[in-house]
Amino acid sequence: MIRDTGSPRADAEADFLRARRLQVIAALTARLLGKESGDRKALSFQEVVDALGLVDEVSLGVQVIPVAQIVGSVDRVREFDPKFRPRSGRSRWRFERIDEAVRRGLPLPPIDVYQVGDIYFVRDGHHRVAVHRALGLPEIEADVRLVRTVVEPDDVRARSDLAARELRRLFLQRVPVGRPGRERLVLSDPEQYPWLAEMVEAWAARLMFAEGRCLERAEAARRWYAEEFGPVVEMIGNGELLDKGETAADAYMRVAGERYAVFHNHTWNTEVIAELGRRK
Repeated sequence: MIRDTGSPRADAEADFLRARRLQVIAALTARLLGKESGDRKALSFQEVVDALGLVDEVSLGVQVIPVAQIVGSVDRVREFDPKFRPRSGRSRWRFERIDEAVRRGLPLPPIDVYQVGDIYFVRDGHHRVAVHRALGLPEIEADVRLVRTVVEPDDVRARSDLAARELRRLFLQRVPVGRPGRERLVLSDPEQYPWLAEMVEAWAARLMFAEGRCLERAEAARRWYAEEFGPVVEMIGNGELLDKGETAADAYMRVAGERYAVFHNHTWNTEVIAELGRRK
């Protein structure tokens, strides 16, 4: 509920002081909890796009968006925390001027944002977002540009969330299997993506040696997915070797490792699956 004393100017001043106080408390709490210093600032659009991989962008025009899903900035990440509370008093006058205008019901232009997945990054209008946050207003009008990425953000809210997405993005660039494959090739432990990429490349090298010709990366990835991953995952399912909570890619990596440890070769057949099932 918006505090209203009847004096928009006085209330705007109080709103800024309250936002600053909450930001200081949040920063102190984050330090005590050992959170990364980067997570105490608004999320950087460029860092997110670099981690996820840019595909393209398209204008969606002016629309109303949820304020709570505005988590980052294009060029002013040091000035605000992830909830767009000011991190210093330098912008006090501008904050209070906009706050007072909102309280008086004066019209404000739409902010400009990039949309990545379900989150937004401010290009212009940082203080308007900060005031809406401070006043608890749930929505704001924005001119939106949708940015599509190689890897979906999947609840990215802080810098500490980006490392896993970057590992997946690097994997998908090394193993360009196409959209159906991307949807199935998900590992629970992102640290395993480099190992899976090496397994794919080793399989492709054996294939090229057997066929006596070189394959482009995309063709090799598609053939691995069609001739190796798909059939093996089907055999794993038929052999009841899929553990609870595993993804198809998790199971492939685990069972492929067990197969090589037991048989010292890269052969797949029903006898191999049956033997691995007995050893489970």
